[in-house]
Amino acid sequence: MTEAVEKLRNVVLIGHGGAGKTSISEVLLFNTGVINRLGRVEDGNTTMDFEPEETRRQSSVSTGFHQLKWAGHTVTLIDTPGDQNFFSDTRLCMQAADGAVVVVDGVDGVKVQTEQGWNFADEFNLPRIMFINKLDRERASFRRTVEDAVKILTPKPLMIQLPIGKEADFKGVVDLIDMQAYLYDETGKSTKTDIPSDMLDEVESEREAMVENIAETDDDLLERYLEGETLTDKELKTALCEGTRAGEFVPVLCGSATGNIGIDLLLNAITDCLPSPLERGGKAGVDPASGEAVDRQPLEDAPFSAFVFKTIADPYAGRLSVFRIVSGKLGSDGTFYNVNKESRERFNQLLAVTGKEQKQISGAGPGSVVAVAKLKETETGDTLCDETDPVTFACAEPLPNLISYAISPKSKGDEDKIFSSLAKLLEEDVALKLERNAETGQTIISGAGQIHIETAVEKMKRKFNVEVELALPKVPYRETIKKKVRAQGRHKKQTGGHGQFGDCWIDMEPLPRGQGFEFVDAIVGGAIPKTYIPAVEKGIIEAAERGVLAGYPAVDFRVTLNDGSFHAVDSSEMAFKIAGSLAFKKAVSEANPVLLEPIMDVTITTPDDYMGDIMGDLNGRRGRVMGMDTEGKNQVIKAQVPMAEFLTYAPDLRSITGGRGVFTMEFSHYEEVPSQLAEKVIEAANKEREESA
Repeated sequence: MTEAVEKLRNVVLIGHGGAGKTSISEVLLFNTGVINRLGRVEDGNTTMDFEPEETRRQSSVSTGFHQLKWAGHTVTLIDTPGDQNFFSDTRLCMQAADGAVVVVDGVDGVKVQTEQGWNFADEFNLPRIMFINKLDRERASFRRTVEDAVKILTPKPLMIQLPIGKEADFKGVVDLIDMQAYLYDETGKSTKTDIPSDMLDEVESEREAMVENIAETDDDLLERYLEGETLTDKELKTALCEGTRAGEFVPVLCGSATGNIGIDLLLNAITDCLPSPLERGGKAGVDPASGEAVDRQPLEDAPFSAFVFKTIADPYAGRLSVFRIVSGKLGSDGTFYNVNKESRERFNQLLAVTGKEQKQISGAGPGSVVAVAKLKETETGDTLCDETDPVTFACAEPLPNLISYAISPKSKGDEDKIFSSLAKLLEEDVALKLERNAETGQTIISGAGQIHIETAVEKMKRKFNVEVELALPKVPYRETIKKKVRAQGRHKKQTGGHGQFGDCWIDMEPLPRGQGFEFVDAIVGGAIPKTYIPAVEKGIIEAAERGVLAGYPAVDFRVTLNDGSFHAVDSSEMAFKIAGSLAFKKAVSEANPVLLEPIMDVTITTPDDYMGDIMGDLNGRRGRVMGMDTEGKNQVIKAQVPMAEFLTYAPDLRSITGGRGVFTMEFSHYEEVPSQLAEKVIEAANKEREESA
């Protein structure tokens, strides 16, 4: 049975790690009777955080889902991680929501992941409400936190509640719409009461400011307000909810998840002010055949369409594909079409994800967040639809990888197990990236941060019994030359029968950076037969791959083969291949060889306060600042930095900026390594080659 679309609310909880999102989810489920025991993050027994890595760290590493009923509505809670290491999952899962609850710590205020989550909400055009949590903690300040939010965030947060008491004496809230005080007992039950007398002046002042802000969103209300007419509570509430759904402001509520204070009013705000899928309207897609734009409306009688925004590796159900139905409906089993893979997929059960478990459901319609198990080809980001009326929806991309490690098995022979295990983890966590570096011979795993990588390693050990070691990746240096030389490669060997003879002369000269390798055949008069010339080139290429200085590939040079000699009996392709190799090595050694290192284009976004420290740190890493710009409240630094100096930048930037700075990097070009550093690199590389020989 499908739910009425207008009664659905898909709500994502976002905010900085430790703000209390999981605790709020827990108390919301408890107060609505979904669970009968209130778990605690500190005790590792909450409904949403159930992975061993989450209970050990006491923070979410993956998004959790659950449903509750309130005031005739069905609310799907999407509880996202607040740690920067797992924020790709937050971004991807926000696509499934129609509104957001931004949870802010009343002690620490607005922190970096609050800002980033807020920006994601802007990106997906999500209406939101703000809940200032932990007001029963020492040093908590509702007023300071609101001022912080107003200063940093846009659209403007709007206070619609005030706390009664503070820190350990926090015991209730005043609702500025209905001018009513609510006091809470230890079970979370509220009692309506009069506004405390010592708060009357503050309440009147804040209500006046709230009314003015709400009235400004409606011309009729504003005109009546300016004429001195009193606006009714119902009019204010209606305008507040309309303004919230339109993104004109963000209502600010307050409370305590662990104290169970203000949670019922939060539920009311979710169902009243955040939109249903119907109110959010259609989703833009593309007809895969014609490329024309398609708008799919959230209607049951429309063709079925959905997008997969998360994959879960469940130990019992297998791989779960979690998707949001955009249009049409599904029964308890059936078939749909995966546009991206151009394949039909069959499912036998339709599931609702409820924490670590799944509940079988008989059907679902537009706006529903559901899952099916064991699809053969479907991955995160794919579009599912009716094959007779296909559509493709664009899916958000994971955040850029910021740190990489070389990964190797602790036990010999486990290489294949590493790849098979990581392949399963990558299905679940698309923010991880795995690649084999052909140059260094290392397997490289990349992620959003050190904790992200370490958590993946922990999961590998727990789920697949594979233990690995992590190390900083080798830098893929190159070698090149700086002057033109002429050299001979001569290979002569007599073994009793047929001997070996190959003789070639080459000119070697440097090419501009990035040009690679060029081979010129300038042989005239048959000094070397045509059949042997490719062998000379092959010998040079193979020798160049091994380099001369430190075993790194040689690049950016031209070889002109212009003379040589051969023997009618003893010459062969192998002999000329060896001759080419010898000529290359001799030429390089005389051509002023140098080491090249990869240079990265780096973009760092940071609050202005940390600019000095970051610039100093970049100078210490041999970085060159290419430009600076302003982006909102942040400064953007563009620089070029050697890769060797940037391997551990993610945790270092986090330390410098208190987690408020972010960066991206991509390969730019190769440059010569300063001679004093090159000596150390060459010495270390040759020592490693000797030890492994």
